[in-house]
Amino acid sequence: MSGFDRLHPAIQHHIVNSLGWQSLRPLQEQAIDPVLNGEHALLVAPTAGGKTEAATFPVLSRMLSDHWTGLSVLYLCPLRALLNNLEPRLSHYLGLVGRRVAMWHGDVGPTARRKILADPPDLMLTTPESLEVMLISRRVEHRPLFADLRAVVADELHAFAAGDRGWHLLAVLERLVRLAGRDVQRVGLSATVGNPDHLLEWLTASSRGPRRVVRASAGFDAAADVAIDFVGNDENAAAVIATLHRGEKRLVFCDSRSGAETVAASVNARGTRTFVSHSSLSADERRRTEQAFAEASDCVIVATSTLELGLDIGDLDRVIQIDAPTKVASFLQRLGRTGRRAGSVRNCLFLARDSASLVRSVALRQLWADGFVEHIHPPTSPMHLFAQQILALCLQEGGLPRDEWPLWIGGHPAFAALSATERAEIVEFMLSRHFLFEDGGMWSLGGQAEEEFGRRSFLELVSAFTGEELFAVKHGDVELGRVHHLTFALRRDGPIILLLGGRPWLVQTVDWDARAAYVVPTQEPGLSRWLGEGAALGFELCQKIARVLAGAVEPGAAALSKRGQTALDEAKQDFTWLEPGKTTVKHKSDGSVEWWTFAGSSANACLAETLRHRGLNVRRFDNFSLTLNEPSLAAVSAGVESIRAGEWPVLLPPVTDDALEGLKFSMCLPDTLARLVVQQRSVDPVAVDIVKRNGLVVAGAS
Repeated sequence: MSGFDRLHPAIQHHIVNSLGWQSLRPLQEQAIDPVLNGEHALLVAPTAGGKTEAATFPVLSRMLSDHWTGLSVLYLCPLRALLNNLEPRLSHYLGLVGRRVAMWHGDVGPTARRKILADPPDLMLTTPESLEVMLISRRVEHRPLFADLRAVVADELHAFAAGDRGWHLLAVLERLVRLAGRDVQRVGLSATVGNPDHLLEWLTASSRGPRRVVRASAGFDAAADVAIDFVGNDENAAAVIATLHRGEKRLVFCDSRSGAETVAASVNARGTRTFVSHSSLSADERRRTEQAFAEASDCVIVATSTLELGLDIGDLDRVIQIDAPTKVASFLQRLGRTGRRAGSVRNCLFLARDSASLVRSVALRQLWADGFVEHIHPPTSPMHLFAQQILALCLQEGGLPRDEWPLWIGGHPAFAALSATERAEIVEFMLSRHFLFEDGGMWSLGGQAEEEFGRRSFLELVSAFTGEELFAVKHGDVELGRVHHLTFALRRDGPIILLLGGRPWLVQTVDWDARAAYVVPTQEPGLSRWLGEGAALGFELCQKIARVLAGAVEPGAAALSKRGQTALDEAKQDFTWLEPGKTTVKHKSDGSVEWWTFAGSSANACLAETLRHRGLNVRRFDNFSLTLNEPSLAAVSAGVESIRAGEWPVLLPPVTDDALEGLKFSMCLPDTLARLVVQQRSVDPVAVDIVKRNGLVVAGAS
């Protein structure tokens, strides 16, 4: 019996007759058995792989066959825009069988919310933050609202799991399970990830029962057309975009909003109808733009990563990437936007504006061809969220008996992993600083918590994360690009120099609230003309970049244009000394010494702190190397050998005071624990260990 044959007869009828589908996609067919059986499941497929229907059809079938009533299904998304995009489709599917959908997020007004509470839908589209609002609000009777909950679908699960929003999601689900009085089926939808089994175990947390990963074919696709060109600047990129593939619909990705605006204006000036989509535009303006693009042809939309997630903007002919993303997973999401029509193939054209982007594009393409996709690792030690959940439970329950918090969130894997000493230290600190008040063994919010979080009905308490991990880098009002927040979280002795757009910039101020860094041009002596500190890169990508520069990876003629090959050959001339699989200590022409690790900035931050602690003058570090103001090549080499031999333990880098402000609810933690959270999240111990095992080469001056 096929999966389709197991669906409720009404679902079968409407798939064939109302939707006009001749068959289900492979993922949709494969997902039916585990979801109908009530198993926890992770459905993995590229963008536009049919994941929404793969989850919805069997869940809806269960709803009909098992006669679920009340609010029985939650559908969670990380973005309001994605909820808005999904609502018409899901309302149509459920409406075909007489069931209802409603949406609850920050833009949904009080009238619509009252209607939901008076007559709950069968399925509710929402976010974890909105669920938190419902749980702590005095206007919501949360026990009857969630009493009939049977299943939760978490869309774009990889986006949740990569940050604190994922830990918050799990905590809210643990509380909902207790309110429902039953185990709740969990179905995650994810883009391609390198460790899907681990991601499913993370999602299911304390839940019981069988679980299964269902994945569509992903990773390397031999039929995909992935090419790389070197264009040198925005104007040349715009000329290629406007000229190439005329008559087709093209989606162009840029790393910065200002870059998107610049490229879009240049393409439009060349007579091609052009749209823009980025987070600085209002939600209504973005929707109008994306709708117009979906209905047009022979046009271009230039977007930031806002269109990387699964928003539906119709069929595309081409994806073009200005420079390169920092992860294979992001590339796969973007590549998956194409090849949806019969007879078409997935495609992506990289347009590199400088040598660094060119080399990264080549390395990224090779990792993809190798079948590599990054693993998702939820952030370590979310002690601040443990504190937040204690406060939220006090509001939810109108007072929390001291010993009852484990009944609500004791099964949360990260909270269970904290030591009893750490948990007790957090609680005692919250009591001593009046975030918590205890009377007769009953906890409630203290005066300090009321002052910090009580405004606007505790809105600040329901959001368990602080902005995004990437900071906008600005010169005046112009955004130059985005870099990881750890660039500014780790304390260092010298100035922070960023290399963006092929030139160096000196960081003058960092605004943690606005998640922005303000820079001015500089001519930092000795700064490499094309390598430098920018977005944090993973260890595997950095290692592949080293292999590209060493000539160990040669892209085929079909992958790299002639001018791209010429630019790559020129970049490699600076690295004739490089040996893949080894690190290199070498003199620079200005008398300083470099240690080239190609280990990523998280690993290099630890190595820099270790050398600095032992008296060596580390001036700066980035994804690829450490620069030391040391004249003695022998002294630096000896220090590196001491690290490799284990004689010098590798140290965690210190964090700035401002970085603690960037950790939401850090004021609820003792200073030592708050700093430990940021420190542990800034390191890559696996990369450090590999660097220690790699051989060492001592080269001459450059």
